[in-house]
Amino acid sequence: MAPFNRHSYDVEIQEIGSFGKLPRLSQEDDTGNKSEATNRLCFPTANDQVGQQPLKAFHNLDALFLDTTPPLRSYEHQMQELANIESQYSELIKPHTNPKRTKTTSHDVVRNEVSERKLSTDAVIRLGGEKFIQSCSSSINDISIPSHPYSTSFSGFSIQETKDIELIQNLLLSAEKVSNQKFERSSKLLDWCDASSSNSGNPIQRLVHYFSKALREKIANETGRISFHGPRKNHVDDLAKRMLSANPTTVSIYQKLPFFQVGQFSGVQALVDAVVGATKVHVIDLSIKQGVQGTILMQALISQPICTIEHLKITAVGTNYKEKIEQAGDWLKSFAESINLSFSFNVAMVEDMLMFNENLLELDPEEALAIYSSYGLWGMIGQQGRLESLMKVIKNINPRVMVVSEAAVNLNSPKFVNRFIESLFYFGALFDALEDCMDREDENRAITESVYMGNGIRSIVATEGAERVIRNVHINVWRKFFARFGMKETELSMSSLYQANLVAEKICCGSSCTFDMDGNCLIIGWKGAPIQFLSAWKFS
Repeated sequence: MAPFNRHSYDVEIQEIGSFGKLPRLSQEDDTGNKSEATNRLCFPTANDQVGQQPLKAFHNLDALFLDTTPPLRSYEHQMQELANIESQYSELIKPHTNPKRTKTTSHDVVRNEVSERKLSTDAVIRLGGEKFIQSCSSSINDISIPSHPYSTSFSGFSIQETKDIELIQNLLLSAEKVSNQKFERSSKLLDWCDASSSNSGNPIQRLVHYFSKALREKIANETGRISFHGPRKNHVDDLAKRMLSANPTTVSIYQKLPFFQVGQFSGVQALVDAVVGATKVHVIDLSIKQGVQGTILMQALISQPICTIEHLKITAVGTNYKEKIEQAGDWLKSFAESINLSFSFNVAMVEDMLMFNENLLELDPEEALAIYSSYGLWGMIGQQGRLESLMKVIKNINPRVMVVSEAAVNLNSPKFVNRFIESLFYFGALFDALEDCMDREDENRAITESVYMGNGIRSIVATEGAERVIRNVHINVWRKFFARFGMKETELSMSSLYQANLVAEKICCGSSCTFDMDGNCLIIGWKGAPIQFLSAWKFS
């Protein structure tokens, strides 16, 4: 039997069971466009999102940032044939592999972890997926399916690990029922999940707790029994704004989760590589947050073997939280003064990114100009005009480099099951990292899980259309998008890659960080699960 996989599920089916359901001929995605549906369960790989469509097809962001794979169809008790179990579930219990890995750890092997928690959250999800497939395929008659090594016995795992695997299995079964509008059966499975999970348990229990809540809200939405109180649109907008702002919790997350520090140090090094030798440097930061990257940049510039920097200017771009941005600027000014660096800080504040223009940037032709964007673009993926308008301005000012870091996950599929599986892995890795890096009694960890991650899961799982504000896409989608503006991805320097390894070696829990290269892009992961990417771009 083929194992469960998050990326390239491809199962031929024929839906002619007792329910008498026939495949629909078409369906609508989030844009309202109809696409042909087939009786094929198909989940895309990162390459498949854009690789099979000609570049001319990307005439707008809706086409570019949405995948168009068919949705998951009902298959339990309805399949008469199962021809070729391959892909979406084919690698779920395999380690992540890439041709260029700059660092590997023992976490890549499911059974060889030596920590107290023998299995990582990622491994538990993979094994739960394997059990999910077994439960779904057990009802198929007259088909001989070779068993997987993990299929026959879970005797090598502890009692708690076995319970966690079963918990993931039942969560996946519940999601499958929701996708097929079998809401009563899904609710019964969620009752079991709720009894076995909590917001204060181990990482799997906490993960399932929040996914179960999101599934229940989706059921309420689908059945008209709306359980959410308050203006939903205001709530999701506030979530996006809070995730992009500086506050004690986001500062704590940055300090405790090593992959965020790795990304910032490596990203700043990519900036320095592009402006080395310049006397005046101007960095436009699209998501300043607490401004930590600014202090790293200052120290990097003055630490060059031949220090040429005479003045550094940072311009923070924002649409809200002006007071917090100005506070970050005041802190940066104090830091610059402490190291005797000439420094100025500007704020380009607009009510709407459509109003952003180069006149707000106070450009100087003698400056070496660079753009820094750490999680500064994802919030505009669902806002086609704003993202395009921003990129046109950036193209017009022609910076030496644009450094981009975003989540290395596709959470923007219009298909519910695609988003569910991707987000389960992604948030599973984050819960795993929080377990290792922050005390369970830490208030900031509780806020992170309940406010940011819990509401993020809710946005991805329970909402659709404009209400779904959490939208991330893989690097290949960004590559297609940036190409429209004449941008070319450049190779990260050895110094930048060295910074990644150095930071991981020096900070707490950094040994669990893993690194892969996707072309010129650095993929930063946690125990093999991709978390974020870092890439550098120039205009041709």
